[in-house]
Amino acid sequence: MLDEVVEVLACPHCGLDLGRSGNSLRCSSNHVFDFARQGYVSLLSGRSKVVGDTAEMVAARAGFLEAGHYDPIADAVAEAVTAGGPVVDIGAGTGFYLARALGDRLGVALDVSKYACRRAAKAHPRMGAAVADAWQPLPVRTGVAGTVLNVFAPRNAPEMRRILRPGGELVVVIPNSGHLTGLVDHLGLLNVDDAKQTRLADQLAGHFDALDRRTVEFPLDLTHAEAREAVAMGPSAWHTTPEALDAKIAALPSPVSATASVTLARYRRTT
Repeated sequence: MLDEVVEVLACPHCGLDLGRSGNSLRCSSNHVFDFARQGYVSLLSGRSKVVGDTAEMVAARAGFLEAGHYDPIADAVAEAVTAGGPVVDIGAGTGFYLARALGDRLGVALDVSKYACRRAAKAHPRMGAAVADAWQPLPVRTGVAGTVLNVFAPRNAPEMRRILRPGGELVVVIPNSGHLTGLVDHLGLLNVDDAKQTRLADQLAGHFDALDRRTVEFPLDLTHAEAREAVAMGPSAWHTTPEALDAKIAALPSPVSATASVTLARYRRTT
């Protein structure tokens, strides 16, 4: 992890600045956090109640994203990141979207899954990864981020606002109710309800001012293996078994036709 990235981080216990100490990070209160051999660091302040993605889910996501199926979303995210300064991705997963958006900026990938952080730590040379819970105080210094990313991830509005500098921007991607039509209906997956947009507005009210939003929608033609990855990488993976999923997918035509549909919205931190 670059020293410049370390300068963005804060102790999850006391909020003090972190500095490098050998193969560890340490604050002036002597809280110490060791780097894993894969290059990430765990900055959880205690045991998280959130269950992170499993190794199997992360592997499925990496395969699906690396095949380019969600490149239109990644391109839209990269276009939306225009502010200078470090970019912090909350719920970053493998770091796919953050790596595409960075350019020459610094990046911090935060995710509660250590398996995701293992991949994110190697996703871009100017990016570091830390295990963190989005619902706990974020291990990031106050007012340091130029942009916060939140792609298919939980939103802790007060913390996202805290870590942004004045004038900093939040880029959010959420699925629309028609997301993955063609898979959801045939495989009995979790639906995205129509009230998701309203909940997003309610969550951010008082912390962020809306700038603009756009719909990103495009067709997908997936092999059976790719369709399985699309399911296995998301929340529906918790509600089925591999055997049941394989049986349902085997009954589908090949390729499987589906539609990706998301909303990308930009916000500015309230003053």
